[in-house]
Amino acid sequence: MLAPERFRDYCPNGLQVEGRDEIRRIVCGVTANLALIEAAIERGADALLVHHGWFWKGEDGRITGFRKQRLQRLLAHDINLIAYHLPLDAHPEVGNNAQLALRFGWTIDGHFGEHELGCRAVLPAPSFAGDIAEQAARVLERPPLMIGDSARLIRTVAWCSGGAQDWFEAAIAAGADLFLSGEISEHTVHLARETGVIYLAAGHHATERYGVMALGRHLAERFGLECEFVEIDNPV
Repeated sequence: MLAPERFRDYCPNGLQVEGRDEIRRIVCGVTANLALIEAAIERGADALLVHHGWFWKGEDGRITGFRKQRLQRLLAHDINLIAYHLPLDAHPEVGNNAQLALRFGWTIDGHFGEHELGCRAVLPAPSFAGDIAEQAARVLERPPLMIGDSARLIRTVAWCSGGAQDWFEAAIAAGADLFLSGEISEHTVHLARETGVIYLAAGHHATERYGVMALGRHLAERFGLECEFVEIDNPV
């Protein structure tokens, strides 16, 4: 369904740590940190389903310190770790970007960037940038950082969940008046000021909750599983 073979990703997608053979109960979350693993253990989960798993390219591959702690807890309780990164950003129904569109009421009319992960939409009626920022605060349950004039009238929005701040220039080329992503870098501010295009940094974690939620619901409905999303707060 997620077609991971289509993506040049930074980590392995799918089953990352093998646990018990039969799955009845799944705990879902954004990132496979120790707190989420403990929550899965407390709930008697057979599998942990996440967006941010382990074994990222370029990181230290030794299983020591916090890596040992995490892996040891999973193996001790025979819990599977299943992770989907870019495939879960891109999917047209359960993907993070599709789910953001659903929650904001935006209809995707184009894509940009690698694997066409970035999305754009023409709003049904122009909105002030400040009003979109307020909507983002409600939808994502945290106030975004806005760079630009809140009184600017926005007709075309673009977005990409997570750490897509380096796609800001591509979003501008795609005709965006406003670009929403999760994180922001120092150079992002200058590009927003010099082009007049609004940048909304709405939170990496906050913009990537909804894909794994939707995937969990899909699995629960298809296979009759118990599936629970557990929120581990992250201010970034």
